[in-house]
Amino acid sequence: MKAFIKKSVVNGVIEVPGSKSHTIRAVAVASVADGISFIRSPLISEDAISSIGAARRLGAVIDMKKDVWTVQGTGARFKKPSEIMDMGNSGTSLRIFSALAALGDFEVSFDGDSSLRTRLMGPLLSALEKLGAKTSSREGKCPLSLKGPIKGGKTEVEGKTSQFVTALLFACPLCPADTEIKVFNLNEKPYVEITLDWLDKQNIAYEMSSDMLCFKIKGGQKYKPFDLTIPADFSTATFPLVAAAVTGGAVDIRNLDFNDRQGDKAVFSFMEKMGMTVKHEGKLTSVSRSGALKGAGLDLNDTPDALPALAVAAAYAEGRTVLGNAPQARIKETDRIACMCSELKKMGADIEELPDGLVINGGRPLHGAEVESYGDHRIAMALSIAGMGASGETIVNEAQSASVTYPDFYEDFKKLGADFVTA
Repeated sequence: MKAFIKKSVVNGVIEVPGSKSHTIRAVAVASVADGISFIRSPLISEDAISSIGAARRLGAVIDMKKDVWTVQGTGARFKKPSEIMDMGNSGTSLRIFSALAALGDFEVSFDGDSSLRTRLMGPLLSALEKLGAKTSSREGKCPLSLKGPIKGGKTEVEGKTSQFVTALLFACPLCPADTEIKVFNLNEKPYVEITLDWLDKQNIAYEMSSDMLCFKIKGGQKYKPFDLTIPADFSTATFPLVAAAVTGGAVDIRNLDFNDRQGDKAVFSFMEKMGMTVKHEGKLTSVSRSGALKGAGLDLNDTPDALPALAVAAAYAEGRTVLGNAPQARIKETDRIACMCSELKKMGADIEELPDGLVINGGRPLHGAEVESYGDHRIAMALSIAGMGASGETIVNEAQSASVTYPDFYEDFKKLGADFVTA
């Protein structure tokens, strides 16, 4: 699908979908709980469906209605899957469910689409091997297989992506023995904090160092069923925020909980630093700007998923913006640093790569161009917003990839006034 975008302004009220991070974690915990869980207002997207498929193949029984998913958990008594665990494009689901599958005493194979086959798995597989698993893979990537059971003990893992740490934190409480996890080079700490919030809600016993580089987890624990409403997704809320910034519009975003541990809530502070006005009243967050956007130096280590959208905001800001300390942005669905640099240059942006980010000299008028999303949902949405401030027409290829986290992105933005046509 192609998206055709012309200059336009967004105004109005929008309700972004539920958090991908919370939805996938909810499916994982519900699948290993002993009883029936209710997941309310889940994110219904391709990544979430990948997590559902994995849970079902391991024996969970799941009834999916629009507003609530009912999950009969396995109590961590998994059945052997009769087929390969196809995780689609979901790196989070791949990491979490591969660690959970290593609790079983049978071989489980995982694979995914061409993008997922580029995602690193070696550090997690190595960590699981130290706990007793046997693994095989294609150079530390999918397709891969593993056989447990992991039993506990001591292991270590690189935190190049926080998902490796999250996967171990979810699986190790179910090991028969205690586990000690040493972490090095930890990125994206807020995502680990989301995981720890889930463990806390489940009364899982663990100890950790203040720098989150050492965890001690008691073995022989159980997960219990729950009834929980998924909070709105701050990563997704970044897009109406940046659209208001780029177009000079005013948008009210519903149901954002700034007490939640999602790291991308920091993007609202970043955008205030760049000249946006952000106001909170109850469950409504209002964003607008009265003056010009201005460049800023931003540390994105905790918020690498925001890099594509913030690169667009920076291109429309006056002065220099440095988006730094996010080397993990190169190992997402795509190399988002290289891809955003390449595509914004096509639109006339003055932008250069850093090893861990981007430098953008903003304020130059952007023009429409045909740009590539590389099948990456965040790039598709970011470039669509870039087109809203550019002269002429912008064409975004593979625009359907937005559905990975925001299936109604184009329709919702049309309601705000965006000149979007998809075909």
